[in-house]
Order: sequence, then C-alpha cells, then structure tokens
Amino acid sequence: MFAFILTIHIIVCILMVLIVLLQQGKGAEVGAVFGSSEAIFGATGPTTFLGKATTVLAVVFMLTSLGLTYLSAHRTSGSVMESLPAAAPQPQQGMPAVPAPPPSQETKGEAKPSAAAAPENPAPQKAAGESGENHQKK
Repeated sequence: MFAFILTIHIIVCILMVLIVLLQQGKGAEVGAVFGSSEAIFGATGPTTFLGKATTVLAVVFMLTSLGLTYLSAHRTSGSVMESLPAAAPQPQQGMPAVPAPPPSQETKGEAKPSAAAAPENPAPQKAAGESGENHQKK
C-alpha cells in the first residue's frame, strides 16, 4: 500500500511540475502599465484545461502526502536482520581464540632493558653557536 501511494505521489509531482511550466503567466502585463485594478485582478474568463489539471493534481498531491504521512507514522519498525538466526562468532582459521600472554623475561639477577634506552649510535650533536653553514662577513 505504501509503495503504491508513493508511486502515485511521484507521478503527480512530475505531472504538476510539467503542467505548471506549460502555463502562461497571468501577471505578465501587471508591471507594464499599472492599469485599473479590474484589469489586473478582475475576471480572467473561462478556466483553461491546464488550470483545471493543476487544481486536480494539487488536491491529489495533498491527499497522497497526508496518506504517506499517516502510513509512515503507523508503520511497524523492524529490521531485516532480525529475521536471521543468531550465529555465534567463530575464530578465524590459524588464529588462536585468546591471545597467549607474553613470556616472562625477568629473572632476579638480570635487569630488563627499558624501552626508553638510548640508541647504540647517537647522532653527533653540534656545539652551541655552531651551524652547518659557513657564513663569511665582508
């Protein structure tokens, strides 16, 4: 039902845009002369087919909008994933289910090397005021 009303709504929207674009503007000469108010806002004669079609499409548009709103508010919320059976996660092949604790490397007589130990070959440091460039004063 929802899909049917939505399809009708989209078709009505497209038709309404096309019909409105096909109509001739009624206020084209309003700014030109500023004639009497009867000429501007008076009787326009018989309503054209495009004018009647616009009115009918506007009414259908409003009814389908209200229908879609009602159906959306009363729609049962659910997920497609709820209908799937619950499966227990399985570990990948070749991987242990629980990681093994790291082996203890500490013994009473040995000191554990620290992570912040200095590198074996530190970079040479320059003395203060010394730069790598040769500057000559003239």
